[in-house]
Amino acid sequence: MKEKSDFYIQRNLKNIKTIERLLEDDLPSFCFDYFMAIDAQTSTLTRLNYAHDLKIFFYYLCAKKYRDKDVKELTLLDIEAVTNSDIEYFLGFLTSYTYCGKLHSCDERAKARKLSSVRAMYKYFFNKGLISVNNSAKVTTPKLHERPIIRLDGNEVINIIDTAESGAGLSPRQRSFHEKSKVRDSAILILFLGTGIRISELVGLNDNDINFKDNSFIVTRKGGSKSILYFGEDVSEALKRYLEHKKQTNLDGADGGALFLSSQKRRITVRAVENLVKKYAAIVSPLKKISPHKLRSTYGTQLYRATGDIYIVADVLGHKDINTTRKHYAAIGEDSRKAVADKVKLRRDDESTDD
Repeated sequence: MKEKSDFYIQRNLKNIKTIERLLEDDLPSFCFDYFMAIDAQTSTLTRLNYAHDLKIFFYYLCAKKYRDKDVKELTLLDIEAVTNSDIEYFLGFLTSYTYCGKLHSCDERAKARKLSSVRAMYKYFFNKGLISVNNSAKVTTPKLHERPIIRLDGNEVINIIDTAESGAGLSPRQRSFHEKSKVRDSAILILFLGTGIRISELVGLNDNDINFKDNSFIVTRKGGSKSILYFGEDVSEALKRYLEHKKQTNLDGADGGALFLSSQKRRITVRAVENLVKKYAAIVSPLKKISPHKLRSTYGTQLYRATGDIYIVADVLGHKDINTTRKHYAAIGEDSRKAVADKVKLRRDDESTDD
């Protein structure tokens, strides 16, 4: 388990260093106390997201409200003087803004997340008595419209695996790399589609996390907790083929025993996995924007259809809140609505439609 721990430790250390740099260069000095206070209650990734969101908030304040100040010069008195209207204008600003010479745009969910980050900071300083008013609490969260549930259907699941194995539809340049990566790529796709694993969990897997005696493997969930997941024979066969391929190509044990490796013999990155999923999905389902998370949704959908048990789906997918699962998979009720569409008859079977 040492290598697995090392991977997550290194990822957290990288996040911490980035947070420290942001605190040093891009955030007011009073933010040090805030980030120190939330250290024990939040993951490094959560704090990193907070830091990036607050960086844009303070940039906005200095661009629009405190134009004679640099971000590092802002004080808690300046923060206290920010009105709820200022924060509402900030949300409007996020629709389209330029930062460091690049144009950025936030949709309703990105705006809601940044507002949540701002609120968390205001709540902390208000509760500590360091500001006398929390105007962020007066700002309404942007209305979030339901996203359409995008997933692969049964035939598309078969086709994306076949495409990864055969290389059909790839460009000549893609095919030149395909022969070396096809066993790995198909194993990754089958693991997503056969277990609903998260991309971060997949990237963090090591060879010794797999137990073929009971077809199980250990994953590190969000927040650092570990879970044992189980897989079927399709996943088992794909993983065995890939592990055998690694032995034959002298990749066994590379990069601390990482399970999935890049062409540079290093642990595969999240970006690389996203790109390979996009590459094969674009061939079999060009009108759908399929990501690793959509493959996870595909598995969750199939599991719910097979079991009808939302609690099992939540447990397997690692959802802490059952409402998260219900929100994503309650849409499957459409199948039931279609099935009963013709159950109510408006005419007798023997009634003629003639005048």
